[in-house]
Amino acid sequence: MTDLSQTNRRLRLPKLPGRRRALLLIAPMAYGVISWMIIRSAGNPPIRFRIDISPMLDAGVIVQLHVLGAVTAFVIGAVLLRGVKGSGLHRKLGYTWVAAMTLAAISSFFLVGLNGNNYSFIHGLSAWTIIVLPMAVVAARRKNIRKHAKDMTNMFLGGLLVAGLFAFLPGRMLWSIFFAA
Repeated sequence: MTDLSQTNRRLRLPKLPGRRRALLLIAPMAYGVISWMIIRSAGNPPIRFRIDISPMLDAGVIVQLHVLGAVTAFVIGAVLLRGVKGSGLHRKLGYTWVAAMTLAAISSFFLVGLNGNNYSFIHGLSAWTIIVLPMAVVAARRKNIRKHAKDMTNMFLGGLLVAGLFAFLPGRMLWSIFFAA
């Protein structure tokens, strides 16, 4: 066995099917194009990395709850995807992840702004999350681990990574926390 295959086995690198891999390639490209268009329309202001949490502190309670749920779900989800499956810790963290995802998804319905005062495509991801979350939990309880793993991984990729990426568009709150002048 080569050193690389031993490293891959030890790190448990996930093998993503073609559709997921395509999503992980298309989403950052779309983000880049949209961000470039927004920045260009604003007159190409300088972009500097800095952290200023005042926009988060000034935001309403719903926004703060939404971000709390999303960040908690992202951190726990990353741990769960990398960790040992089927343990008691996995189960406890999994239920915490489900609660955090539920908080993020439900709170998103009280937030508008990306598409004026209307819902955007990101709200579709929230609706999908609310529908699929209980189905994925039931799949695990019924020992259908393949369906459970697929649903949970898809929610992490679509509901957290893709939706989270578009939360960082120029002009949005997360952008202003890390990049605005």
